[in-house]
Amino acid sequence: MSLDGIVTRAIVHELEKCRGARISKIYQPGDHDLLLHLRTREGNAKLLLSANPTYPRVHFTERSFMNPQEAPMFCMLMRKHCEGGIIEDISQVGMERIIHLTVRQRDELGDVSTKKIVVELMGRHSNIILTDHSSETILDGIHHVTPSISSYRIVMPGFAYTEPPQQHKLDPLAADRKEFFVKCSGAQDPVAWIVDTFSGVSPLVAQEIAHRAGTGAVFDPQAGEDETYERCAALWDAFTSVMEPVRKHEYKPVSGANAKGKMVFSAVNLTLLADEIKHYDSISACMEDYFGEKAERDTVKQKVSDLLRFLQNERSKNIKKLDHLHKDLAEADDADRYRIYGELLFASLHTIQKGDKTAELVNFYDEEQKTVSIPLDPLLTPSDNAQRYFKKYNKYKNSLVVIQEQLEKTKEEIRYMDELLQQLSYASMSDIDEIREELIQQGYLRDRSKKTKKKKKNDRPTLHVFTSSEGVEIYVGKNNLQNEYLTNKLAASGDTWLHTKDIPGSHVVIRSSEFGDRTLEEAAMLAAYYSQAKESSSVPVDYTLIRHVHKPNGAKPGFVIYDHQKTLVITPDEERIKSLANALK
Repeated sequence: MSLDGIVTRAIVHELEKCRGARISKIYQPGDHDLLLHLRTREGNAKLLLSANPTYPRVHFTERSFMNPQEAPMFCMLMRKHCEGGIIEDISQVGMERIIHLTVRQRDELGDVSTKKIVVELMGRHSNIILTDHSSETILDGIHHVTPSISSYRIVMPGFAYTEPPQQHKLDPLAADRKEFFVKCSGAQDPVAWIVDTFSGVSPLVAQEIAHRAGTGAVFDPQAGEDETYERCAALWDAFTSVMEPVRKHEYKPVSGANAKGKMVFSAVNLTLLADEIKHYDSISACMEDYFGEKAERDTVKQKVSDLLRFLQNERSKNIKKLDHLHKDLAEADDADRYRIYGELLFASLHTIQKGDKTAELVNFYDEEQKTVSIPLDPLLTPSDNAQRYFKKYNKYKNSLVVIQEQLEKTKEEIRYMDELLQQLSYASMSDIDEIREELIQQGYLRDRSKKTKKKKKNDRPTLHVFTSSEGVEIYVGKNNLQNEYLTNKLAASGDTWLHTKDIPGSHVVIRSSEFGDRTLEEAAMLAAYYSQAKESSSVPVDYTLIRHVHKPNGAKPGFVIYDHQKTLVITPDEERIKSLANALK
């Protein structure tokens, strides 16, 4: 993984500014994450601690997080022992991916106590553990490790804290040239050797060292002493060129695509990057950009799996229903044929006998007076056969209206499912709950929540608000409840409303009657970005005033009709959208 001991060292160095900072607020926005609001000498800051099994990390963040209405137990414990406390020390365990934050706080009795927050950034074994500093007793961990999970150590309240198993590797910042040459000479694969020998060095950094040395992937075991010495010397020079800046805390955070096209990042400059290379002023900015919404998207995917399955099944059922209705419609369109059969039979009753299977009659409705073959039921009289066709005619004639109604309703259901599936593709954690609530309100899902569940103080959904480069607020609804509230309640009649033309997407509103072309362009870009055409170019976006947008009676949530619109063609630019200031309101 990209996050290694070197990145951890860069993080800890950047966190030095937190020494003496006060922890003003603590939140737990997800199962794996903690957010510390800090008051430092340089101003307010937000520090994210994440024990996400796929995306573990620690860095300063500018992102906004939605917090649960009720704080989880671990968050409550952290608030009790750390909120209002002062961060006295920040350290790294060797070159391992373990960070210790020592927090001094006065308890409710006025006594000073010291706690230690241990952040272990170790893939699926990542954890955030709160311990008593003096006794090293665990107060709790964000993830519990029971004896059935690990025989090596237990992470549960009341147990003594045990560090993860030591790997007994060499410190790369204290490497000795002579020892390096001795160990290097027996290595065949320089990348694997560096990773196995030195602590905190990831395969990515080892590949960078080999790339700088120009040694290739594998040493030749048959090489002579001189050639082996030259290769070890080249590897040592490359190793030193990477480690010397790390030793001096001279980091050059960078991200980009490697030779295989995989996105990677590091705290040291990577010369092996092939494409999409970006440089950053700080390791936090690098990690914020690299991880972006990956961690949230991953969590969201897990949370929406049941909703996706339900919506896809509902959509498939409606697609099948649509096929059956089209077949029924084709049959119903033949209603006139049955009426003609009935009238021809009544006109020729004297020529037909009971028991006949067909009647060959002249069709006097046809201009050419052609003969038509009419199937008969031999068990019925000629008169009953004629009546049977009239009944069929009346049945299909009446069903045409019903079929047309069902067709419209089914098409509307498919459009609604497509819209919800699109909304789930970019939904945040809070958006999912609102989409689920909408499906409950519409009768698609049963409300499985407890009857004693507290009601929200208000029904106002949270909205994503961007600020244009001209300083104008642009509101984006990311699900139907947000769209309904934004368009039908919040927006004023003189505000400008935008939506992708004939494409499922978000309602976007410019909350001002006065704005420039740049604001309109950025709002249209947001409408295109938060739509089914996100990956497309030249996306048509309609815009009109709110006063020209209306919701038909009985329409599904989020569905509106509008007029007096103009159309703007725009190509979504993710970098430009990310550059806009945004917040949740």
